[in-house]
Amino acid sequence: MTASVGPDVEAGGPAFPGRLANLDLNLLLSLRALLGERNVTRAAAVLGLSQPAVSAALARLRRHFGDELLVRVGNRYELTPLAVRLVDRAESAVAGIERVFSVAPDFDPAATTREFTLLVSDYATSVFGPALAAAFTRAAPHARLRLCPHRPEDIAGITERLRTVDGLLLPHGFVDDMPYLDLYDDTWVVIVAAGNERVGDRVTLDDLRELPWITVYHRPTAFTPAAQQLRVHGIEPIAQVVVESFLPIPDLVAGTDRVALLQGRLAARLRPEDALRVLPCPFAAAPLVEAMWWHPMYDSDPAHRWLRGLLTEVGTALSPPA
Repeated sequence: MTASVGPDVEAGGPAFPGRLANLDLNLLLSLRALLGERNVTRAAAVLGLSQPAVSAALARLRRHFGDELLVRVGNRYELTPLAVRLVDRAESAVAGIERVFSVAPDFDPAATTREFTLLVSDYATSVFGPALAAAFTRAAPHARLRLCPHRPEDIAGITERLRTVDGLLLPHGFVDDMPYLDLYDDTWVVIVAAGNERVGDRVTLDDLRELPWITVYHRPTAFTPAAQQLRVHGIEPIAQVVVESFLPIPDLVAGTDRVALLQGRLAARLRPEDALRVLPCPFAAAPLVEAMWWHPMYDSDPAHRWLRGLLTEVGTALSPPA
């Protein structure tokens, strides 16, 4: 982003949308670099500018926001509370502007250098990521695929978040009113330690009611859909340990009397030395349907249509869940 649209606003306080034409959008790049590096010299190196130029940009940003943004603490700089709030917004704003100017009427995956960004869980990265990365590299050898972990706050503000990325990989049950395509199915199983004497050959609903759990997220806007189904049976899992990813779950179950729900495709990767038992759910857990969600603004983007087609092909080629 190199073009300016006018001088920045000299008066203090953020500009209203109607005053956007008075802003120098190049300041957005300076803002992102300064917030990320927390140092004028390092930000100048990232931007390829002189230190005095970035110092001047910081002064203009301070006037615009009416805030110091960076304050010296000892021999280093720290972000002000306002600057902390601006970190994600600046990153999203730059990403959105770059996407606007990267749109082209035609798209050639073999020649593009575009970066495609997907929000994913560690589960999707492990199960879907290797096949997707291989297919992506074959078809678009000069492009870049960025797989970023999604967060509960991304889901809570999904409409705006999807404006800044190419898509979100997430099962049904979290996102509404957004375009999507189904990629693959998975099942749910229960895992327990091999030496857990409180569980017999089959896990029962009473076991799930009485035993401590490893749960994922355990928040209203972030949950495992299969765990939510337990409430239909009057079971509220005893969440002894809560994690925000799926891959650590087996290690946190091993050698304990804890139980956990795990996707069948991940459970199929467990090894004998993990000392875990994989048992069927004692209730009719609805299958997990992993989907790609995107913002409607990308519906007609040729590059995005190509990406959606690639994900569909990769999902279709996955072997059935165990």
